[in-house]
Amino acid sequence: MAIPVIDFSKLNGEERARTMAQITNGCEEWGFFQLVNHGISEELLERVKKVCSEYYRLEREENFQRSTPEKLLNELVEKKKGDKLENVDWEDVITLLDDNEWPSQTPGFKETMAEYRAELKKLAVKVMEVMDENLGLPKGYIKKAFDGGESKDSAFFGTKVSHYPPCPHPELVNGLRAHTDAGGVILLYQDDSVGGLQILKDGQWIDVQPLPNAIVINTGDQIEVLSNGRYKSVWHQVLATPDGNRRSIASFYNPSMKATISPAPQLVENFKPEEDQAYPKFVFGDYMSIYAEQKFLPKEPRFRAVKAV
Repeated sequence: MAIPVIDFSKLNGEERARTMAQITNGCEEWGFFQLVNHGISEELLERVKKVCSEYYRLEREENFQRSTPEKLLNELVEKKKGDKLENVDWEDVITLLDDNEWPSQTPGFKETMAEYRAELKKLAVKVMEVMDENLGLPKGYIKKAFDGGESKDSAFFGTKVSHYPPCPHPELVNGLRAHTDAGGVILLYQDDSVGGLQILKDGQWIDVQPLPNAIVINTGDQIEVLSNGRYKSVWHQVLATPDGNRRSIASFYNPSMKATISPAPQLVENFKPEEDQAYPKFVFGDYMSIYAEQKFLPKEPRFRAVKAV
């Protein structure tokens, strides 16, 4: 089994219907798919790879060697027990938002990542519009829901720059523990040579194979709710590896914290707002409060626990 690879450029040609069907299959059957020919230039992607790798080497690598995961793993090895570190990830992370502090020592990092984020945000909107059409929703429905119904662009857009350094004992720690993503549409530019990302498909962990210049798309919990379960958020994890320093740049197009999320009325048979539905109507910020505590636990109790509005 292989994650679907879809040529996004064919949306604009004779193969549009087939491409739309491929995206439907990616959303309904996989929850993950890879886009090629997505409109982001290879030159920009190469710069992103370069500045992110240099950033880790210049600003993070030395600190990771003194990090909590490194310390806990060393202690576990010294004890010579067969246990595995279950509550930490072998991962170095920073998050880029429009209004937080970005790394400043790496030449070109700020300019390159700002340009990249702008391109990724436009791609996210295009992907959501395809989802709208495939679901039979008005164009812009998902974006408007994520904006909280406001006309201004108030959805949350964050970028997580991660590195998974070589691990001397990959059998004893996770790169990133299994989870589903809390938000909306996730756009991942993963390492094109060091693997490790896996999704859970039909009870098996399947590798998301590295593919040069592809953008991996996956759907989060809020897309599952809006689609009334037609598009499922999918469990995924990252394995620690003994060789290579895996680079992972994930951008999240999520609802505003104030946005109210519920299944689209068009997708609920005999929709009656006053009756209980499979997914409650809730404020995204309330869901995130629960997710922060239950990220690595089954997702269904999160939907049941969130306060309905």
